[in-house]
Amino acid sequence: MRRTQALALMAAAATGVQVGAALVATRFVVHEIGPASLAFLRYAIAVLCLVPPLIMSARTRFAPRDLLVVMGLGIVQFGILIALLNLGVQFISSTRAALLFSTFPLMTMVIAAALGRERLSGRKAIGVVLTVVGVAIALGERLITESSAGEGMGALLVLAAALCGAACSVLYRPYLVRYPTLPVGFWAMLASVVFLSGLAGAEGLFTNPPHLGKQGWLAVVFIGLSSGVGYVLWLWALKHATPTRVTVFLSLSPITAALLGALVLDEPLTAGVFIGLAGVVSGLWLATRTASAEGG
Repeated sequence: MRRTQALALMAAAATGVQVGAALVATRFVVHEIGPASLAFLRYAIAVLCLVPPLIMSARTRFAPRDLLVVMGLGIVQFGILIALLNLGVQFISSTRAALLFSTFPLMTMVIAAALGRERLSGRKAIGVVLTVVGVAIALGERLITESSAGEGMGALLVLAAALCGAACSVLYRPYLVRYPTLPVGFWAMLASVVFLSGLAGAEGLFTNPPHLGKQGWLAVVFIGLSSGVGYVLWLWALKHATPTRVTVFLSLSPITAALLGALVLDEPLTAGVFIGLAGVVSGLWLATRTASAEGG
């Protein structure tokens, strides 16, 4: 049991890193393609990645009502959330977007407690808050020095995306207990692709395809492939650990975005990044250790 929970936290950590990397790639290409079109391509590629293992796995029969709920959650998780996030990244930097998106675990913790899914302990709350403080320290200088028109709108869009994800992370849990992870992920993503196809069509994706260069298409493919793998890991982690324990690892996403920015875009790494990273690691340790001691 302990080994399974440890693997679940490792999967959650990998997803946190993937989210940060995908945000940087999204920022790189989103100005050349509409936010809904990018979201559509992202999950169309992700769904195709899941088809082979799904065919090889045993068939799973969903109760009709459960399938509708899973597909509805998929539309919110992938369609609405990603469209909001992609739109927000048009107004603010990927690093700042990742910081705002890292409020995801705080929202998850409050929603889970309100619905009676988790106990809201003070120590667990401190651990989650500490990760967000660590991120704020790491990126504080950028938040002060960087500004752009439409920043407030971008921030609201990203926070709305985080709220969508937090709600879905809590609401998915009963269905992940009843059904295998892979079919749940496939049907959720497929529903979002159908939903996003309408929005992408309105942006002209099918009548006037974007003229992306080689690097742009490589970024789109990376976002899609990593999202397919990352979401399966995310659902598997939610299946074997509580929502707060899983979502707290999203605090790794802004740190990842900052480090990739330094590596790819030659942005400077300051002492604040390393101090903030220490805060994130400490917060993750406290939140996961506390949850383990509490039995969930």
